[in-house]
Amino acid sequence: MTDFPFDAVGFDLDGTLLDTFRDLGAAVNYALSLGGFAPVPVDSSKDLIGGGAKIMLAQAVQAQGGLAAGLEGDDFRALYKAMLQYYADNNAVHTRPYDGAREAVAQLAERGVRMAVVTNKFEEFARSILTELDFLDPFETVIGGNTMGKGKDGKYISKPDPSPVIEAQKRCGVVRADRFVFIGDSTYDMKAARGAAVKVVAAAYGYCDRPPGDLGADAVIDSLGELIPTLEAL
Repeated sequence: MTDFPFDAVGFDLDGTLLDTFRDLGAAVNYALSLGGFAPVPVDSSKDLIGGGAKIMLAQAVQAQGGLAAGLEGDDFRALYKAMLQYYADNNAVHTRPYDGAREAVAQLAERGVRMAVVTNKFEEFARSILTELDFLDPFETVIGGNTMGKGKDGKYISKPDPSPVIEAQKRCGVVRADRFVFIGDSTYDMKAARGAAVKVVAAAYGYCDRPPGDLGADAVIDSLGELIPTLEAL
């Protein structure tokens, strides 16, 4: 036993552990090209990440009038399916762990802290990327956007719903919510953590959909090198 304040840590993936926007942007542009839309600047994909691949594509299409012009139903599903297939085949071309990610995870493991990944990316994609990067083993579990199944509305249960964060606590063997902390970069992460009644740290270096200081986190870090001392201070 140590005096570290948390028994387990949950991490968002895109924009928190991994810098993924280039590969995600390429997948979006591939689908857009199939639908006859103009490509979007790859950097702009940072602004679309958070809610999952379907929301990313829908926002990109909507920005060009696609959904308003009738691209929905089977037509949109075909583009979405093509995007997923492209991403499955090309999801670790440019994706890399952020500076300090491996070191922070190793330091947590040395302290006996169990770790989970909670992402809105489909679980199979998350596992594939982490395996490709030789970064899967440190994590007790990976909970993706489809892991929890679908709710009564027919949609997958994912962040900002707190259920995936609560499930991560269970899988890490954490009974008390105050012994679990979540690290993320978006309002989806903050709302999920708050709903699960756990502490949350904002990754200011990620793809924040609001200014980091406005996310409402318990602490903000500018790099993963700051994670351990920040958690100790909480």
